[in-house]
Amino acid sequence: MNALPPVTNTDDIRYLGRVLGDVIREMGGERLFEATEVIRSASVDRHRGGGPPVDHHLDALSLDETLDFVRGFMLFSMLANLAEDRQGVAAEEGADVASALQKLAGEGVDHDQVCALLDHALIAPVLTAHPTEVRRKSMIDHRNRIAALMALRDAGAEETSAGDRIDEAIMRQVALLWQTRVLRRERLYVTDEVETALSYLRDVFLPVIPALYQRWDRAMGRRLPAFLKPGSWIGGDRDGNPYVTADSLRTALSKASAAALGYYLDELHALGTELSISSDHATIDEAVIALAEASGDTGASRSDEPYRRALSGIYARLAATYQKLVGTPPPRPAARVAEPYPDPAALRADLVTLARPLSEGAGGLLSSSGAIGRLIRAVEVFGFHLATLDLRQNSAVHERVVAELLKNAGVCDDYLALDEAERVAMLNRELASARGLTSRFITYSEETTKELEIVAAVAEAHATYGPASIRQYIVSMCQSVSDLLEVHLLLKEAGLYVPGDPPRAAVMAVPLFETIGDLEAAPTIMRAWFALPEVAAIARRRGHQEVMIGYSDSNKDGGYLTSGWQLSKASTALKPVFEAAGVGMQLFHGRGGAVGRGGGSAFAAIRAQPPGTVQGRIRITEQGEVIAGKYGTRESAITNLEAMTSATLLASLSPAPLSNTENETFAAAMDTLSDTAFHAYRDLVYGTEGFNAFFRQMTPIAEISGLKIGSRPASRKKSSRIEDLRAIPWVFSWAQARVMLPGWYGVGHALAAFQDKALLADMAEGWPLFGAMLANMEMVLAKSDMGIAERYAGLVEDEKLGARIFGRIRDDWQQTCDGLLEVTGQSRLLEKHPALDASIRLRLPYIEPLNLLQIELMRRHRAGEDDPRIAEGILLSINAIATALRNSG
Repeated sequence: MNALPPVTNTDDIRYLGRVLGDVIREMGGERLFEATEVIRSASVDRHRGGGPPVDHHLDALSLDETLDFVRGFMLFSMLANLAEDRQGVAAEEGADVASALQKLAGEGVDHDQVCALLDHALIAPVLTAHPTEVRRKSMIDHRNRIAALMALRDAGAEETSAGDRIDEAIMRQVALLWQTRVLRRERLYVTDEVETALSYLRDVFLPVIPALYQRWDRAMGRRLPAFLKPGSWIGGDRDGNPYVTADSLRTALSKASAAALGYYLDELHALGTELSISSDHATIDEAVIALAEASGDTGASRSDEPYRRALSGIYARLAATYQKLVGTPPPRPAARVAEPYPDPAALRADLVTLARPLSEGAGGLLSSSGAIGRLIRAVEVFGFHLATLDLRQNSAVHERVVAELLKNAGVCDDYLALDEAERVAMLNRELASARGLTSRFITYSEETTKELEIVAAVAEAHATYGPASIRQYIVSMCQSVSDLLEVHLLLKEAGLYVPGDPPRAAVMAVPLFETIGDLEAAPTIMRAWFALPEVAAIARRRGHQEVMIGYSDSNKDGGYLTSGWQLSKASTALKPVFEAAGVGMQLFHGRGGAVGRGGGSAFAAIRAQPPGTVQGRIRITEQGEVIAGKYGTRESAITNLEAMTSATLLASLSPAPLSNTENETFAAAMDTLSDTAFHAYRDLVYGTEGFNAFFRQMTPIAEISGLKIGSRPASRKKSSRIEDLRAIPWVFSWAQARVMLPGWYGVGHALAAFQDKALLADMAEGWPLFGAMLANMEMVLAKSDMGIAERYAGLVEDEKLGARIFGRIRDDWQQTCDGLLEVTGQSRLLEKHPALDASIRLRLPYIEPLNLLQIELMRRHRAGEDDPRIAEGILLSINAIATALRNSG
């Protein structure tokens, strides 16, 4: 049979575009189809040859037609993204474990060294509910069905397994997309966010990760430890979200447990149909016979099938476990009553009892690396909890709660008035005492009550699901040792911190360093942290301490270049602090999807980490639209998890890319660049009179709040200050206005002022950190458009203010582009990245009309027009532009 010719994403885009066009003509009518085609063609011509603007075509649309037009362009972008994702699941060169092993072998690193690293490694993608996914889950589900149908079409299939013709099935899914409501009508609740995350963990992570381990075990020629494990913040992240409570925490844990145990039960049922081994035809291991006899399965039809009988007993025990942990019977109840498993290790032991003789007998033909091997691996990775759930809260909350507890216990009347040394001394005294601070006879404030309920729920979780269910307690805005000790004090009230010699902490207090100042202070704080004997003892017993570094707020605080450099410097400076303490370092990278929040290639970002800072242990947040993009299908999940793992191996074991002299020279240059960029950024954003008003009137920041894409407020406080605005809406709104300011502003000043251009070129070519920063910035610059941005600036009420501030932004954008091209040796943006260039150029004609419509609708809305279709059109345009740009927050 001849191989099918390769299909390019251009072929896919044209095909899906034709299908969408047919759907619009059939369901929207010939007039809408013709109007859409006229605008599309005019916009494409404009971007190819500089034709006239498409304003007059847009002006001819009625409000109803505008809404339909925006939906059509949004769906085209969504389908184009799908086509690119299918081809680009190919990912970056070398971004898979097999290639990484080959590269390491060429560098003199053998398999034993890789295994030694993996023996204590942890690689964890951590799903968060940060609100940057503008699409409803229903839209994503249709998109994934189309992707599956396109894969069948690639393989030459003419029909689905159900008998539908492939092309007709694709047409049907696109038609369903057209008739599916785009916008959410109600704001998401925490339970909604939990359900969405569970859909990825259950449908993608559970089957994919065990399959990946099978692949890696073969590549290494041995069974690897379970080092890749997912995490989640959803249901435990309380920082600025008053809707996350002890009840939402319990709900998240219970639903996650139900998903994991339900998956195991399904796999056991499937194994029961497969392992039909009869004692009449095979010698059965005594341990298997013992499991069969203990199962309680006395069915005559299975009397000679010990594996099936043993599996029946395991199923019954796991069903009882489900009933105990979830509180309801499983969807497929067991045929008999049994004792629940006490922990995942006991379940794993029974599965290993069945698997071992399968591998050892019959010449290995029944190797346990099949379905039962994957199930064993799943139990090792996911346990009874599915994904480790992090807690997060702001340090200011802890301060207030601890102050109230100490005052009510008669220990200290005004904890908040103490200086840092006095706080640390007092907290240490309390932590050394077995006496608790709380009393059931005292009525506490609502805030304190909620925080105490949270730690009590964590203690319940450890008793119910095991300690792997919750391991980290992240302290936002951590600025001192007392900020961490306060967490220990709260944990102590629930029995999760136990005084002694040495003391024990069942949950790790993790500092989150977010602002530029916090990052600079991180080594000093951690040195003081490890100087506490009790803390050092806990950390050494655990073997590692985690530090989280925040990309989003550091960028909003100091700009793109300074944020990236300070994150790298903090990581480097922390390394000797951990070495001196004799504790392993685990960095948790709080990255967002957009470049202004640390987004971009995860493979390149991990590879660009400073030498010696990864150490085989890394956790990375996965947020919003990034989750659907990276883990929406099993194929994309495999690619992205391979990339994360291979990058971690290379970053941990490859020789340092730079010599000591290069390190010093490049670092000194970056200090200079960062200082210049920092002052330019701060002067614009925080030092320019009227900038806040300019930002809020130019961008759709106010309108974005109507998208109902998350459960938490847009600002940390009831304030309109930029300092209190969360990083997500900050980045999101600049992207909508096509400025992308958080991803580049200030860099132009820095590049122009730096005299040694040859050194900058050497840095771009030979330093992974600088190269990755420039590559991400180049993508952002290519997606921005100062012509369109100027139209948004026209929304500013004070015309002189708008013109003055926008002029500065436009000039620095040009300066940044010129500087980037000079440093990278290009004549135009993305000249050296043709695939990305083509991807962005494909989208630009579809984004500009959306921007122009959004501006006009915002103008009418702000002028007081109250037609609900105007507000709906604005929200649709925000959704459509975010989809086309592949960036929101």
